[in-house]
Amino acid sequence: MEKRQLTPLDRLLASANNALRTVATPAGRSARDNPAKNIIDADLNSDQKRHAAGLMRINHAGEVAAQALYQGHAAVARNESIEAQMQHAADEEFDHLAWCEQRIHELGEDVSKLSPFWYAGAFAIGAASGVLGDRWSLGFIAETERQVCAHLDSHLDSLPPEDAKSRAIVEQMRDEEEEHGDNAIEAGAAELPGPVKHLMRLTAKVMTKTAYWV
Repeated sequence: MEKRQLTPLDRLLASANNALRTVATPAGRSARDNPAKNIIDADLNSDQKRHAAGLMRINHAGEVAAQALYQGHAAVARNESIEAQMQHAADEEFDHLAWCEQRIHELGEDVSKLSPFWYAGAFAIGAASGVLGDRWSLGFIAETERQVCAHLDSHLDSLPPEDAKSRAIVEQMRDEEEEHGDNAIEAGAAELPGPVKHLMRLTAKVMTKTAYWV
């Protein structure tokens, strides 16, 4: 059977559905088991819980932005194989989203109240960079994943040593984010200019500082 070509309206509706699923759907909808599923939770004190929850809230906000970024790129992708690659990565990112939300709730806190803002901003950036062509979309993804992996490594250093549940989630996220970045490079990602990378780091810093608390 011949594959149906998606119209601009189809893509718009799919993007709207993903936005609702990302921002409004409660945790527990991951396609894969949470990597911390069989780990017994440690007896963390209130300060440790608060800090771990803040870090996981940053990670959750990052996954909200990642969902939007991939969907924004996929919405304007010119190559069907690249669109499929981005959609597959977005599916894995949704698992990360659910895992982070589950852990935040276990720690007695909630996700960032600014999630709709993170999604809208990242979707706009993804679609805008995608208009320049697939190589630049892939370049943007490769650099994003490189910076995300650095953040996740820093969180592994900062999480309470006893918090094995959060660590298991962050470790799997880091491994898969690294794979997404490698896949983007292999697919022909362009190297972004230095000022663009710097702006991305500044934007990420604003999000991480804010999401830790709000």
